[in-house]
Amino acid sequence: MSANTSTPGSGEKTLAMLGCGNLGLAILTGILSSISDASKKEDTSFQTPTKFIACVRSERSSKRIQTAVEPYSGFPVTILQNENLKAVQQADIIILGCKPYMVKDLLAVPGMRDALKGKLLISVLAGVEVEAITHTIYEGQEVPESDSCTVVRAMPNTAAMVGESMTTIGISNPPLPQEWDDLISWIFTRIGKIVRLPLSQMDVCTALAGSGPAFAALVLEGLADGAVAMGLPRAEAQLMACQVLRGTVSMAEKGEHPSIIKDKISSPGGCTIGGLLVLEEAAVRGTLARSVREATCIASELGKGVQRVNGTRR
Repeated sequence: MSANTSTPGSGEKTLAMLGCGNLGLAILTGILSSISDASKKEDTSFQTPTKFIACVRSERSSKRIQTAVEPYSGFPVTILQNENLKAVQQADIIILGCKPYMVKDLLAVPGMRDALKGKLLISVLAGVEVEAITHTIYEGQEVPESDSCTVVRAMPNTAAMVGESMTTIGISNPPLPQEWDDLISWIFTRIGKIVRLPLSQMDVCTALAGSGPAFAALVLEGLADGAVAMGLPRAEAQLMACQVLRGTVSMAEKGEHPSIIKDKISSPGGCTIGGLLVLEEAAVRGTLARSVREATCIASELGKGVQRVNGTRR
């Protein structure tokens, strides 16, 4: 489905989260924190959301969101339980954050097609392609651009919870209206950094950025465990391991290649080169690379269930 080429309407904007789990809540609170912090105020050429809707399935989730948004009472957040259609009808921008297998249950319901007309739908679902989402909404029918919604893919990660997400935004073809393009960037820079890449690279981005924190956590845990085994208290070992990774990342972000960082620390006959050789003998570097490759292959399979239900093919 091609992008709606009409200029999005101005005025007050409402953002709805369909499926406000951990990631959806991180995005929501990241936005609320940004717009409520006077030091982060910025002039934009577009209207940023000022009203919010969070859609959940259980009373427990409702209470969790209510607690999380209490510090931002100046910005209204409506919590709806099992009322996705109502949320879409009231919203201008919709973030689809459900599980991939729930796409049909959320989008292929009577009235949803009309409710989405002319609106921006941002999917943060791993592995589910834009074509599968539009096929679900329109049942494979050709729909005039004036009657369609615009679907965009974005892939944040769990570090959104601390404002350090690495979000990949899929490049739309044809390009989005500038206001929507800027708005999408604004949303995801509230929770971290963004890159824009072709949709064909979304699966590997899901593996590297989406699964990457879990891989990094394993490395972090291993470093701390080794220190604990040699007598360091757990709390101090974890603190030190965290700072080691943070400092290494800072050097790499400033342009130092990882191999140069290693060489600068590795004195002849020293403890660093000894430890590095153990890691190389265990193929740690190659294993990490293979983990990203494997996660990429699995990410490409996640959306196939949606596509099979819809009768589409890759």
